[in-house]
Amino acid sequence: MRKESLLVDIRRNLPLLMIICFLSQMGGFMILPLFPLFIEEFGLSGWMMGVIFALFYVGKVIGGVPAAALYRKLGGQRALIVMLFVLAVCMGGFAVSSSAFLFGLLRLLQGLASTGLTVIVRSIIGDGGNTDNRGLYNGYISSSEGGGMVLGPVISGWLALHWPLSVPFLLVTVCCLMAMGTAMGMKTKPGSDQPSEKVGRKHASGSDSGAASNMTVEHAHAIKLPSSASDDTIINNTAVDDMGTASPTSVAPDHNTPSSFTGLTRRQQLIGYGTVHFLEMSAYAVFLTYFALYAAHIMHWDPFATSLAFTVAGISTLAAAPAAGYLSDRMGDRLLLCMFGMLMIGIEVVVFLSTSSYVWVYVGMLIGGVGGACYMDSFFAHIGDHIPDTGRSAVIGKIVSAAEIGSIVSPLIAALLVEYVSLYAVFVFNLVLIAAAIAVQAVMRSRYRSKQG
Repeated sequence: MRKESLLVDIRRNLPLLMIICFLSQMGGFMILPLFPLFIEEFGLSGWMMGVIFALFYVGKVIGGVPAAALYRKLGGQRALIVMLFVLAVCMGGFAVSSSAFLFGLLRLLQGLASTGLTVIVRSIIGDGGNTDNRGLYNGYISSSEGGGMVLGPVISGWLALHWPLSVPFLLVTVCCLMAMGTAMGMKTKPGSDQPSEKVGRKHASGSDSGAASNMTVEHAHAIKLPSSASDDTIINNTAVDDMGTASPTSVAPDHNTPSSFTGLTRRQQLIGYGTVHFLEMSAYAVFLTYFALYAAHIMHWDPFATSLAFTVAGISTLAAAPAAGYLSDRMGDRLLLCMFGMLMIGIEVVVFLSTSSYVWVYVGMLIGGVGGACYMDSFFAHIGDHIPDTGRSAVIGKIVSAAEIGSIVSPLIAALLVEYVSLYAVFVFNLVLIAAAIAVQAVMRSRYRSKQG
């Protein structure tokens, strides 16, 4: 096993990570509205088009675990370069392809690389940050992704009016190559395979005792006092000797041993986090798939008004994500902010189920965009706080991959609801998913707090 690797210096490279996420997300949202129109030009059947669409989500399901392994083996910078190269190949391949088989293969690889980027970027933040700044750093990443979500459809829509539909795919290829160049410019530093939580930044002095007393329940697990002077204190797989010096250990976590802080085993935490993210991604997939149909057939909106709703949500996420991340760090109770974010997403759905007024629906989208930022920033920061360094990237990979199964299953359930009930029932189902996610988080939060108490 490798003892040394090159770690991404998160403080120096955060702007570059933001550029990478902006370019990749903008590219993804540039082709999102055009891909069905593009492959329709080749005379593919509706069933074949459906299979090609589904292969993207299959790739997202299977992409998380390999990406985590690649991150551990190559390090963050090289793993990013690999994933961006795969995306560039996919986008260029779409522009020159004409066969259903090749479209399907490229779509599968695109989903794999898309999930891979999420896992690698969030793992870099989790490993390079600490309990005081992970939420803020995740907020910057979500904000840059929100900027890509806003600009991508606007650019591709304009290009499609004046150029062949293959041109936006070529532009996205250029964006991926630019992101690759950005990743190559990232600065690295020698270090162990997984950086340890920074435990020596605050000493037990009078000036720091006040700050320490303000740390909430969720952060208190960062220090566990030894039961005797001869024992080592384990802090996220970091040993602290009797002199207070931190040094990495090779102790492997027992997946069946409850955490001294959470009272949950690693497997139980994985199941809990995976369930929450599965439900959130299921709700998100239903929204992306069926809101446009609901707006057209129930609210009688034109396509421009519908597109503007997505733009409002994107702008809201872009503006709110850094503030949400900062609030997550300062509150300390990240799961509470996750639950609040999901509640705001639910309010968004309730608003457009209640009225077709442009103003009110756009206000609802604004609220939902803030809610999405609160959830994503706090969720991944919470995982970074509670999962030890040696297993963090693998856990994130499994959670992201498992959640994408929801992106496949929930739209199929929604399709049955459309067929046999109504479009309105689809978003009632969406609200049920959101409520279930809040409930699971409430149970986990209760376990954490009762263990501390």
